[in-house]
Amino acid sequence: METSGFSGLLTAIVFLPLVGAILIALALRSDRSVRLAAGAVSLAEFVLAIVVFALYKSDVGGVQLVDKIENWIPGLSGDTFAVQYFLGVDGLSAPLVLLTGIIGLVSVYASWHIKVRVREYFMWLLALQTGVMGVFISLDFLMFFLFWEIELIPMFFLIAIWGSDPKSQREYSAMKFLIFTILGSAFMLVGILVLFFSTGTLDMTALPEAIQGSKLLLPTGIVFTLLFIGFAIKLPLWPFHTWLPDAHTDAPTAGSVMLAGVLLKMGGYGLIRVSVSMFPEVIANIAWLLAIAGVINVLYGAMVTLRQTDLKRLIAFSSVSHMGFVVLGISSVAGVAGTVSPLGLNGAAMQMFTHGTITGLMFLVVGFIYDRVHTRHIPDLGGLARQMPILATAMLLAGLASLGLPGTSGFVSEILVFLGTFPVWAWQTGLAAFGVVLTAGYILWMVQRTLFGPPQERFDGVGDAKRWQYVPIGVLVVAIFVVGVYPAIISDVFSSGVGPIVESVQEVGLAALR
Repeated sequence: METSGFSGLLTAIVFLPLVGAILIALALRSDRSVRLAAGAVSLAEFVLAIVVFALYKSDVGGVQLVDKIENWIPGLSGDTFAVQYFLGVDGLSAPLVLLTGIIGLVSVYASWHIKVRVREYFMWLLALQTGVMGVFISLDFLMFFLFWEIELIPMFFLIAIWGSDPKSQREYSAMKFLIFTILGSAFMLVGILVLFFSTGTLDMTALPEAIQGSKLLLPTGIVFTLLFIGFAIKLPLWPFHTWLPDAHTDAPTAGSVMLAGVLLKMGGYGLIRVSVSMFPEVIANIAWLLAIAGVINVLYGAMVTLRQTDLKRLIAFSSVSHMGFVVLGISSVAGVAGTVSPLGLNGAAMQMFTHGTITGLMFLVVGFIYDRVHTRHIPDLGGLARQMPILATAMLLAGLASLGLPGTSGFVSEILVFLGTFPVWAWQTGLAAFGVVLTAGYILWMVQRTLFGPPQERFDGVGDAKRWQYVPIGVLVVAIFVVGVYPAIISDVFSSGVGPIVESVQEVGLAALR
């Protein structure tokens, strides 16, 4: 495991979008130059994400490509406490870095039509990518928290300024998003400070061992809860989910793609990286609660989705349902007779990646359709496949992947969750599997009502996707089917990351049996 050094690659991939945002804000004036600069930055970031993913050696494992500076903040670093500039990737974060590069590229190219305050729009969109990328790469808890907070500001402005009309509604949704996430961050900050003053370190690679060897200022269960709340709100876990449908519905297309594609994954990543890795004993004891919570998310989200008549709200509530599979997969770490299978946790990580590409594609296509027909109300749609075959095909492929059709990435992640969780929580897994049936119901209903059926005369002459829109659509379609056909390209990397976490939880289970 690399623990020192400074390659500069991870620093570049984190701060390149921010540098691009500053360049756009200070040096560029014409809308065309702003779009071209944002496109170039997002393409470079995408290439860097591929490079990071390709350079990570899953057979070696551990933290790699480290950028580390000791005594980063002198006033908070010394013999007693240590705050570091510490970036690194392991098997858990490397695929999410790739996902962020993909979604960032898609979001920028999906925004080519923006005409209002263009410079400010792309500035916030690129700054948002820096915040998300920093969360997945930071291995110092203070840096992790700073990047966690940074992403709130760009997302707030993207929803409040460029979201759906009326203005009062999008401002309400933006403020609701901000209040919920800041509330979760407040709990998280208290937990981080308790760990810092109890162990003297914020090194996320050293904290699991430091927590076991230290007496915390607050009971371990309370510290776990403080951190868990922040991650549960971001995921989101029922009943903390109510901000998500409003934010999705009123965000611009690129905002919805980023929100579904990577922002929700920050919550799942935090649960695995922090809650499971640092508190194995607590997570093993409450795994039954996580299993129930996951089932509630899956079934509640799916049943509410069945009642939606707005395309974006339908996809938003489907995200609540699909994030339940992440929680269910995490619950499998309770194990059976002291033995923990890595399948469930690997499936939870895979679900984060696959959901990002699938739901990102769905929001992307819905945004393109809305730009042409100016409505998302499902009863007012119909027969769109005749007018826009490319967009209809992309929506159909995303829908089939969302319901877990074999050959798509959605099937891979869900089957891993079920195989890993069933030996531990049989009836909970059975109930969650019924959620797949509900998913098929609302996806096929949505596809039939919007794409097929009698064509609507008022949509005659409505155009299909423009050539520049082929780029974001094609990138996501390729990602869905490459992972669906050859899942090992991602799952093997995730396995190298979740393996050590599973081993730590298994040691707790064996100790309990003894």
